[in-house]
Order: sequence, then C-alpha cells, then structure tokens
Amino acid sequence: MKELIIAFGLFLFIEGILYAIFPAKMKSMLRKLELISDSHLRMGGLIFMIIGFIIIYFKMSWYDKN
Repeated sequence: MKELIIAFGLFLFIEGILYAIFPAKMKSMLRKLELISDSHLRMGGLIFMIIGFIIIYFKMSWYDKN
C-alpha cells in the first residue's frame, strides 16, 4: 500500500510540474483529446495499463527474489 501511495504522489507531482511549466501546451493537448475517438482513447488506456502492470509485476517479482 505504501508503494501505491508513493506512485500516486509521483503521478500528481509530475502532472503538476507539467501544468506549472507548460500551461498553454497542456491546454492545447487537452483540446486535441476531443478529436480522438473514444475507442482509440480506450485502447490507448488499456495498452498503457498492461504495460504498467507488466513493469510492476517484473519489478515486484525481482524485488521478492533479492
């Protein structure tokens, strides 16, 4: 649970830095999201979710062995 809280904090930190340093670019990127279909956004989200799960799985399995 500790790692999950740290990961969420890191996510918020990185997201906050992007908005603080590049506010105009972030607005532009958010407007462009409306042009992408729901199915493409869903597929991209699933792909990133699977990649994240694989990274976590291998990291945790490596961590348990050492």
